[in-house]
Amino acid sequence: MTTFLTYTILGLVLGSVYFIAASGLVLTYNTSGIFNFAHGAQAMFGTFLYWHFTVRWGWPVWLALIIVVGLVGPAMGAALHAAVMRGLRGTADVTKIIVTVAVLLGTVYLAQWVWNPDEAHIVEMFFGAGAKITVAGVVVRYHEIVCLVAAVAIAAGLRVLFTRSRVGVVMRGSVDDPDLLRLNGHDPERAAMLSWALGSTLAVFAGVLIVPINGGNLDANLLTLLVIDAFAAAMFGRLRSIPRTFAGAIVLGLAANYVLAYLPSAGTFTGNLRVSLPMILLFVVLVVLPQDRLRGAAVRTRERYRVPSVRKAAVWGGVLVAVVYLYSLLLSDGAVSTFALGMSFAIIALSLTVLTGYAGELNLAPLAFGAVATVVAFHAGVEGTGLSSYMSVQGVLLGVAAAALVGGLVALPALRLRGLYLALATLAFGEFLSNMVLRDSAEHELFGFTFTLFPDGALVVPPLKAGPLDLRDGTTFLMTATVLFALIAVGLAALRNSGYGRRLAAMKDSPAATAMLGQNLVRLKLSVFMISAAIAGLGGVLMSAAQGTVAQENFAFVGSLSLLMLVVVAGIGYISGALVGGLLAGVGATVLVATFNDLALESEGLGNIYAALGHLVLVGTALIGMGVGRNPSGFVHDLVEGYRATRGAKPVLYGAGTFGAVLYVLALTGVIGTWTFAIIALCAAMLVPVLGRVYLAETSGDGERRPRPTPLELVGVDEPYTDELRARLDRELGLPATLEKGGSRV
Repeated sequence: MTTFLTYTILGLVLGSVYFIAASGLVLTYNTSGIFNFAHGAQAMFGTFLYWHFTVRWGWPVWLALIIVVGLVGPAMGAALHAAVMRGLRGTADVTKIIVTVAVLLGTVYLAQWVWNPDEAHIVEMFFGAGAKITVAGVVVRYHEIVCLVAAVAIAAGLRVLFTRSRVGVVMRGSVDDPDLLRLNGHDPERAAMLSWALGSTLAVFAGVLIVPINGGNLDANLLTLLVIDAFAAAMFGRLRSIPRTFAGAIVLGLAANYVLAYLPSAGTFTGNLRVSLPMILLFVVLVVLPQDRLRGAAVRTRERYRVPSVRKAAVWGGVLVAVVYLYSLLLSDGAVSTFALGMSFAIIALSLTVLTGYAGELNLAPLAFGAVATVVAFHAGVEGTGLSSYMSVQGVLLGVAAAALVGGLVALPALRLRGLYLALATLAFGEFLSNMVLRDSAEHELFGFTFTLFPDGALVVPPLKAGPLDLRDGTTFLMTATVLFALIAVGLAALRNSGYGRRLAAMKDSPAATAMLGQNLVRLKLSVFMISAAIAGLGGVLMSAAQGTVAQENFAFVGSLSLLMLVVVAGIGYISGALVGGLLAGVGATVLVATFNDLALESEGLGNIYAALGHLVLVGTALIGMGVGRNPSGFVHDLVEGYRATRGAKPVLYGAGTFGAVLYVLALTGVIGTWTFAIIALCAAMLVPVLGRVYLAETSGDGERRPRPTPLELVGVDEPYTDELRARLDRELGLPATLEKGGSRV
């Protein structure tokens, strides 16, 4: 009985902290219409500040709490709304989600920059771990009592705020109808900023409370994930109800502790199940409970994409293969292998293009389907031993088929979900797979066959070999991945231009209208999910083979979020966006950070500067993601439009081509280095649209130089007055336009 009471108290305490975190989510979503994926990161950052003040600087706990919870928390939320979130009105769900994901990643990178993750950061309980009382034989610490009392007080306060106060009504009205609210004399932006300030405060408070009851060790990634567990409680309340959110949090906390208390402790299953339990409950809640209509679902979005024809896609695919081959001639063997890894990420990114860019469905765990394909391919396709082992074609095909099948199974119960709910369902699946499957190093027996999913916690995946095609050669691997990317891209272009692709586009724009026209949305969603999962599975097997050895960390959900963010930043509706985003996720930031770290080790005097630049690359990547709200179509869209606008500037294009050819010859002959070539070529490519516009402005596109306008002070001196010059003078002087009256000018 004492054991039951002990774990019940611990479950109530954990549930109370989950509720505090979840209530902040409900508050921000209920008043701004944005589900804040960065909620856990805000909690983490505030808790690190609390540790810094109390441990490193020795401040009293009460003073640190006032500063962190009373000042930093509200300021962080208000600044986030003013700088980022207020610019997201009129954008699609994916854009809103990606911006908050970018905030999450940027905050984690910034915390790891400021506080060395290799050092221990311990957060003590309020009043110390020895401050406790005993009730019915159960020891209850003062810190745990604070958690329980704070949760009840916050629940009552938020209930009163939303239902009994004018401020709460105004906050809710700011997302329902901001224009009507403005007509009644209220400022919806001010109400939304207040909600973000309160939500951030609750997140920081939850972080300070949860770390001591979870062992006291403060880690940026772990704490962020720990608060994300509160998503299940928030969805239990359907993002609206504070009482149901409270009940869901308590159920979540009790279930986690009862699993720990009563399930067998032998092996890793119980520990993995306890870690995965919040995500399992999140998936169940999303599938079983009826969901309210998502806020903002009827908003017309600002994203615009241009679909290429199959012929253009084939031509550009050939150009890509040729360019990659020519560039590979400049690279070392190690760089070629790294490039191949980036190309495999680009293939995974194509799965997001067809699912999100074409069909409007969200998947926050594309690497999870790559993990499924890798596990199946490893167990069914590896032949030979040691250095002579290789992956067979049958193994790759089985892995791709398994990923497609699992994609269908995941999508099947979630077919009625859309937007945010579907994104959370895929997030739950990715975390469940990561915790329950990719950590499973125990031996199993099934139908007389003994196997281990992840022997020793890692898989050694050899490259593919099929007849004369042996991917152990780096250049062959790179070109094979590039050709596969080009073929899949052409296939996706053909799919998008087909009737099936038009049905996907219609479902993305208006599911209700598509259903009214007789389309089977279930079949459309299931099929596009399976196509996307199969592509992600193929890319995952190639990624694993390029890395050689993969573990659970290679498929973590943070990697999936980073890949999705970069693809959206580049342009998720474009195949070129998948290429650029995949390369950036696979090798871009990794190569730059590794380069700066190597420079920091080699240069003692400038070591700190190089290390700071390495961190700045990661934080800068997240900052770019935060800016996607200003350009939801992606920067590839702007780049392509810039080139399209300069098609008439043929001398500039011919000159750029000649310059690129000369530059390539210089790099091939060793006159300039590969990095120099890459940087100059990238800068030249970015300058071409600018120079083209300047050329067109001066020549009107006909090759004839446009005469320069006469300076105003020389009008009438070097050039006689004309009607055009008089009109220009009037415009420059701000005079009203001349009017024709009775055939004479006035």
